[in-house]
This record gives sequence, C-alpha cells and structure tokens, in this order.
Amino acid sequence: MTHRDRPGTAAEVFSAFLPLGFTSFGGPVAHLGFFRTAFVERRGWMSDAAYADLVALCQFLPGPASSQVGMAIGLQRAGFPGLLAAWTAFTLPSAIALAAFGILVTGVGFGAGAGWILGLKAAAAAVVANALLGMAASLAATRARAAIAGAATVAMLLAPEPAVMQLVVIAAGAIAGLWLAVPDAAPDDHAPRAPVGRRVGIAALAGFFALLLLLPLAAAWSPALDLLDRTYRSGALVFGGGHVVLPLLQGEMAGLVPPDAFLAGYGAAQAVPGPLFTFAAYLGAVAEPFGGVAGAIVALVGIFLPSVLLVVGIMPFWDRVRRATVARRALAGVNAAVVGLLAAAFYDPVIVQGVPTHAALALAVAAFVALRHLAVPPWAVVAAAGAVGGALL
Repeated sequence: MTHRDRPGTAAEVFSAFLPLGFTSFGGPVAHLGFFRTAFVERRGWMSDAAYADLVALCQFLPGPASSQVGMAIGLQRAGFPGLLAAWTAFTLPSAIALAAFGILVTGVGFGAGAGWILGLKAAAAAVVANALLGMAASLAATRARAAIAGAATVAMLLAPEPAVMQLVVIAAGAIAGLWLAVPDAAPDDHAPRAPVGRRVGIAALAGFFALLLLLPLAAAWSPALDLLDRTYRSGALVFGGGHVVLPLLQGEMAGLVPPDAFLAGYGAAQAVPGPLFTFAAYLGAVAEPFGGVAGAIVALVGIFLPSVLLVVGIMPFWDRVRRATVARRALAGVNAAVVGLLAAAFYDPVIVQGVPTHAALALAVAAFVALRHLAVPPWAVVAAAGAVGGALL
C-alpha cells in the first residue's frame, strides 16, 4: 500500500504541518510550493495532478487559498480531525505571534506620530503595492479584465458606503465576467477524491450561507457576536485571498480598531510566517470593546470558519463545477474586480492614512524597491522599516 493510499492520523498531519507553520514565509504562492514539496515530493501523500486540482479548487473559492489547500490535504489524509490538525498547525504560530503583538502594543499605545508605527505603515504600503502589481499582471492582464478592475477601483473610491460597495463590486464583477472575461482552460485531470459525501457537503454549504445571513442579526446581542459577524463576513466574501483581505477587514473593523492600529498590525503581519489571514487574530486582540485573548480567538475562528465550510461543502461537487464555463467566466470577473478593490485600498487607507510625510513616503519607496527588485524577504523589510522609522521618523 502506497503512502497516498494508506489512511493517516490527525497526529501525523499535525506533525507534518507544524514545521510549515513556523517557516512558511513568502505569501500564498510560496506556501503552495512548500506544500507540494512536503506532501507530493517528500511524503507522497498525493500525485502532482491531484495536488494541482486541489489548488484549482481552493483558488475558485473565496478565502485564503493556501490555508484551504492545507485543510483539504488534511481532510483527505485523516478526515475531519486531519482538517483541524492541518489548520491548527499551520495557523497557530503566526496567530499567536500577532495576537501577542496586539496585546503588547495595546498597552504601549498607538501614537500617530510614533516612529516605529510610521515605519510599519510604510512597510505595509510597500507590500500592498508589490502585491497589487503582481495581481494585476495575473488577474487583470486582458483589456476586458483590466476594464473590470478599473471600474471596481472607481466605484470604491466614489462610494459613500465602501463596506456596502465592496459586495456590489464583487457581484458586478461576476456579472461582467459572464459577458466580458475569457476564462482559463478547463482542467483535464481528474478531480481530487472527495472524503465526504454529498449530504455532508450540502450541510456544510447550508451552514455557510446560514451563518452569513444570521450572524448580522445576532451581532446586536453581544460584542463577541459582533466581532464574529464582521470577521466571518470578511472570510466569506474575500476572493483572491492574501492581501485582498485588507479592504474587506478595513471596512468591517471600522469603529472597533483605530486606523493607526490597523495599518501598524498589517505591516507587522508581513513579518510572520503562515497565512496572512491570521492578521484577524491581531485585530481581535486590539478591538474595542471586546479584545484581548478572547477577541483574538473569536476573530481567528470567524475569518477561517467560512473556509472550513466551503472546502467540506464543495469537494463532493467540484468535478462538475470546475468544468462549467459559466462558473469559470464569473470567477475571472470576480478576480479582476478584487484587483480593483485592492487598488482602491492602496490609495485609502494605505497611502492617505499610512504615509503622511515625505520621509515616510521615502521609506515606503525604499521598502518597495527592496521587495520588488532586490528580493529582500518581507519579514526583513518590515523589521528594517520599523527600526528605521523608530530612529528617524
């Protein structure tokens, strides 16, 4: 019996993912490369074709693609306990670090003029600019997709209610994609084995939509439910993963997290390994009135729970969905629209609120050059920007 045929255990999955949780720097694309090395080449848990299809599945879904691929690998290897083990091992190292950072700096304070705060915000501007260029090159490369992205940017910048407009932009991107976007070619290989039945999948999808509809009604009951609602909605509606979560979380956390604290934490999130969505643990820790350790846990669960439900829910139906031209056209339009969302967020709040002086702008430009052209790791850029900001700004 080969490794890919032999069922595994949750402990085996946890021990395989934990080193990745401590060492996976570089963002979602790098994470997917680490996963392939660890689970296709080294352990032989699945074939290259099966792994490629898992990646395609998770890129089709809203949420953090690399975390969802990890969940799917754990689910296939050891069922639901394996999914939980993979998520826990890959997520907790960075989540704990960011939550601890949030609790620590809450005691210090977020003075708008603090040099290290300005340095972290300058680093955040450089990281978002770099991500925006990369996403535009891959997701808005044609004239039609670029037009969708541009229209989304304009709509977000002119919207009186940005949080509402984000949902409108995503829906409009899907509709525009049906008419304008040319989808990628349909995959030829076989879909990954679904370790759950269709009934379980339907129940998971029903749970996903039920929480999306019911949590806003329950949010008024307590600050904890309000925080859960905001982070769940962000995790459920962010297409493209990674840095695209910035505008959604920025809109959702308005009133709970000050802008200085938000951008400083976003900069710090670039310095830790693992998924960028663990930024939610930091936001939960600094949120008011419900923050600290409990807030970090609620926010972390809230932003990842949609991914769990979607991975479990879609796998039994993936082979049919992935071959539907309509679905692939709509996804191409949505991906182009989220490039526009990130472009709007790059202007406000990243530039408008995060780079207030010429000196801060110079530091942001230097950080961007280091990232884009000198291949300096993001964690090193963030650490250096914070140090330089503390010394000079």
